[in-house]
Amino acid sequence: MNVVQWQWSESAGWSPGPPSAGAIPDAQVVLAFAGTAALKASGALELIRHAFPDAHVFGCTTAGEILGNAVRHGSVAVTALALDRARVVPAAVPIHSSERSFEAGQRLAQKFPASGLRHLFVVSDGLLVNGSELVDGLCGVLPPGVAVTGGLAGDGDHFQETYVWCDSDPRPAVVAALGFYGDSLRIGLSPSAGWDPFGPVRVVTKSRRNVLYELDGQPVLALYRRYLGEYATDFPVSGQSFPLEVLGEQGQDGVLRGLQAIDETEQSVTYAGNIPEGAHARLMFGSIEHLVAGAQAAGESAAAQLAGIAPQFSLLISCNGRRSVLGPQLDEEIEAVGAALGDRCYLAGFYSYGEIAPVRLGCRAQLLNQTMTVTSLAEV
Repeated sequence: MNVVQWQWSESAGWSPGPPSAGAIPDAQVVLAFAGTAALKASGALELIRHAFPDAHVFGCTTAGEILGNAVRHGSVAVTALALDRARVVPAAVPIHSSERSFEAGQRLAQKFPASGLRHLFVVSDGLLVNGSELVDGLCGVLPPGVAVTGGLAGDGDHFQETYVWCDSDPRPAVVAALGFYGDSLRIGLSPSAGWDPFGPVRVVTKSRRNVLYELDGQPVLALYRRYLGEYATDFPVSGQSFPLEVLGEQGQDGVLRGLQAIDETEQSVTYAGNIPEGAHARLMFGSIEHLVAGAQAAGESAAAQLAGIAPQFSLLISCNGRRSVLGPQLDEEIEAVGAALGDRCYLAGFYSYGEIAPVRLGCRAQLLNQTMTVTSLAEV
């Protein structure tokens, strides 16, 4: 596997220079993750398509771009991949409405031939989709043993427009995927969160899809404000630092849900993923030390799954909500993952409005929030 990377910023332009086919003439796929304004200002997609007319160009807008051991905002991060023996197949479908997200997932999965499919990496519009139902639709069609990772596109802290491209111009209301094929490919994947419990476990007594109304029969918005205290003055922005964990059976395999919006009239909270009635849930809070440790654990687990083969390239998808806790120390979680994967592994990815991964190895993928997910690739 051969990997070459470039980055564009408004202040410095392209570094180490504009993307060039001469640097990697046999590239099969070029990944581009970009801030919304930077995508428009840089002309990156036109440049990439001109430099690599035979490669698939794939990516989305972000809430932060990851390249190497650093995070940037308002940049374009480009990675060209030339696989030795494995191959990559792209596909995309429109999301006709949030209510038809399950159907969109099914239609996308049906576009990938089952024979030899090892892994699906997915990016989706981050605002016009129900991520939980999208992933359920995908996993219901894919053959057993095909893992799914990826994330929902972002728009910084604006939450106004997100775009996806898959051999196309940037488009809203689209979900796209890269299917990785071939026996030569080794894949390690792991999510890790690092958040700590805050308050007792409660029962979801009233919810509808991704809107939560009551916990233990109490309006959830009032409950948040009581527990957040002084932090409630900046609500709902401060709510990003206090995600909700929805617990599985016997308290296992919990998934985090990041807060998206509130409704003062209904005293409800809208999350990035579904909250089923009858589930048990609890508020969580984060510390820099534990979030960074969680990111390192994700890198270590992904590397361990390669059974002694050094990872060559890793896709990192982390949650926009983690930024509110990590602040100026945001690079530390990327550095922790990089240290776990080794200095010969190229890193790329983005901060998202939701992450896609199984909560543990062997499980079906789910929509996650407030999580660092690592997908490591190597060829043998």
